[in-house]
Amino acid sequence: MSEQVPIDREAGLRMYADFLRAHPDVPPQPDVEVVCFGDRPDLADELGGFIVDGFKRATASLVAGYVAAGEPLPPLGAYWVCCDGSGQPRAILRTTELRLGPFRSVDTQFAWDEGEYDRTLQTWLAGHRSAYERQCARLGIEFSEDLEVCFERFVLVWPPDLAD
Repeated sequence: MSEQVPIDREAGLRMYADFLRAHPDVPPQPDVEVVCFGDRPDLADELGGFIVDGFKRATASLVAGYVAAGEPLPPLGAYWVCCDGSGQPRAILRTTELRLGPFRSVDTQFAWDEGEYDRTLQTWLAGHRSAYERQCARLGIEFSEDLEVCFERFVLVWPPDLAD
């Protein structure tokens, strides 16, 4: 998730409120995350595009990032708002699967589900290594393939014309 893009949390919460009004069977979730993918506005736009185009249905985050921010890992079944590179909400996602494991434990199916670029394991490894090296530098730790990663799958639930 982004540490470098200013997010319009209020706009994200308004989108979540719209979703709840349209789905009265969904219990409200108290601390809804409003986030964007990537660590630059252009990358957030690109990754958000993969989501709304239907390719990206997984993400992976360093556990060290959650620890450094004092945030809990995402709960299974949680709803969260994904924003673009300008910090505006694009979609509401729901976590359907979580797995913790070392960076080196990623497999070809997860790389495919993450839906980025050519969707191969080699591209996933190169892109995530680069992103995690930048994040580790900001956190003051050294990147290692043994670092724990939260591998997360999700579905897109809002807006209705994009929902899975």
